[in-house]
Amino acid sequence: MSEPLSGRLPDFPWDTIAGARERARSHADGLVDLSVGTPVDPVPALAVDALGDAASAWAGYPTVWGTPALRQAIRAYAEQRWNSVPLEDANVLPVVGTKELVAHLPLQLGLGAGDVVVIPTTAYPTYEVGARIAGAEVLATDDPAEAAAAQPRLIWINSPANPHGAILTAQQVAAWVDAARAAGAVLASDECYGEFAWDAEPVSVLDPAVNGGSLDGLIAAFSLSKRSNVAGYRAGFLAGCADILTELLGVRKHSGLMVPGPVQAAMVALLGDDAHVAEQRERYRRRRALLRPALEAAGFRIDHSEGSLYLWATRDENCRATVDWLAEHGILAAPGDFYGEAGRRHVRIALTASDERIDAAVERLRQG
Repeated sequence: MSEPLSGRLPDFPWDTIAGARERARSHADGLVDLSVGTPVDPVPALAVDALGDAASAWAGYPTVWGTPALRQAIRAYAEQRWNSVPLEDANVLPVVGTKELVAHLPLQLGLGAGDVVVIPTTAYPTYEVGARIAGAEVLATDDPAEAAAAQPRLIWINSPANPHGAILTAQQVAAWVDAARAAGAVLASDECYGEFAWDAEPVSVLDPAVNGGSLDGLIAAFSLSKRSNVAGYRAGFLAGCADILTELLGVRKHSGLMVPGPVQAAMVALLGDDAHVAEQRERYRRRRALLRPALEAAGFRIDHSEGSLYLWATRDENCRATVDWLAEHGILAAPGDFYGEAGRRHVRIALTASDERIDAAVERLRQG
């Protein structure tokens, strides 16, 4: 009997900090949960209105490829916001939230036993999960030359990165493009945190400055979850190489992976509006400006963290000891070993809590 699929997968990481969660929850002023990246701020009114207006118009099934209006909205966003090379409809594809896409991309690309998937050394766990679901091998490296030498079928990069917030330079992105093309691999660039850059400016793999004016072999993943506070809508999309996306579209049609019709209408509204994104960016900027110095005053060092919605913090000790220290102060953080052995001395601290909870965390850190 073959191994059950669940046997290929690691334990769900958040289950391992249940004890710390209970200790933090017992604090007299309650839990400050900074362990997850779930938005807590209001859904933009324009999304709610668009969702409601479209709700009665979708008695039938939506298409996997999305409405013409959604495809146009995605193309316009990628070209205007990320300086993409010109896109056609064949260059875009809606997805049911990008976690679904990350977890199933190796399988949908036809990878299996003996194939190699490259992921960053410190990385969102679902990159590895996706490789394991497909039965592929995983190589964790931040070196494009090492990656190319392994002759992978798929390479993941992530900028601004989860968990540590590092932003790749244009030269670094270009090096990954060259490495993937040399190996004949698909380069999948996770750019879901692109709207949140603090100390450097991210460059999309869609930009001709890094891809030479060609999207061959390249796809970029985007999400509205954090950008627009609609994690519950499961709204994401891909842009990039038409050949790759046409193949994925065919597989996804057979799988019934359709973004709900009303959600597609909300995506059109959200992608056409920059004001709500600027407002949300400022919320996170204010929270970061409070939380970072409070952590540093409490003896933490903040590494990377140029972008994304996290602070990559260390007290130069095992991350589980740091999680326990924070839990005694009623604060829950994600241990860095969730994201690979390279993160074992860091914790990921999210900015995705209300202003009131961020203020509470700052005060507790000041009290020591």
